[in-house]
Amino acid sequence: MRLVSVNCGLPREVEWRGRLVTTGIFKEPVAGRVALRQLNLEGDRQADLAVHGGVDKAVYCYPAEHYEYWKTELPDKHLPVAMFGENFTVEGFAGCAEDSVHLGDRFAVGTAEVIVTQPRLPCYKLGIKFGDDHMVKRFLASRRTGFYIAVAREGHVGAGDHMRLLSRDENAVPVSDITRLYVAKHYGSEESAAVLRAIRVPALPASWKDYFQERLAQAAS
Repeated sequence: MRLVSVNCGLPREVEWRGRLVTTGIFKEPVAGRVALRQLNLEGDRQADLAVHGGVDKAVYCYPAEHYEYWKTELPDKHLPVAMFGENFTVEGFAGCAEDSVHLGDRFAVGTAEVIVTQPRLPCYKLGIKFGDDHMVKRFLASRRTGFYIAVAREGHVGAGDHMRLLSRDENAVPVSDITRLYVAKHYGSEESAAVLRAIRVPALPASWKDYFQERLAQAAS
């Protein structure tokens, strides 16, 4: 896996549906080496810290391969790098990236180390970026969510750096499984078993574990 682009941006106000909204989804590629800190890249910020950012969402990664899918789905839309608000545009996946990247995967990138924590669940601001309220639902339905990473060791990164897998959690739950389990209407034995594996992964944030525990309790009642 390789970084195609490192993208940063500061929150800005935009008008949407007759009101002003502050969002950090507008990112641009940056040149040279960039400091990767525990909470974000140097020169990058999130607007609503209640749902974005924090140690578990320090950096958002989106596969470059997914852009080809969206060019087919949205033929009239210009799709430059960082269109999805990602910090790292990454490439190097034979199949769907979310099937091959797992919760707890630890990567070396540049002089830093990062850990995969969760898929992206889009909010309405993705619709703002695309000028289409339906984009949120389309994005989630595509299962091409990308993934968030936490910073295990701070360092410097830049376009062209390789992301080298250092270790994988013994439970090895693909990112795609987390999205599937999140949207599943009912849990059978297979889904429950997958959830039990997922909540044993230390990198999965507490909010996700709480959600899945509730779903397990509902399935058992």
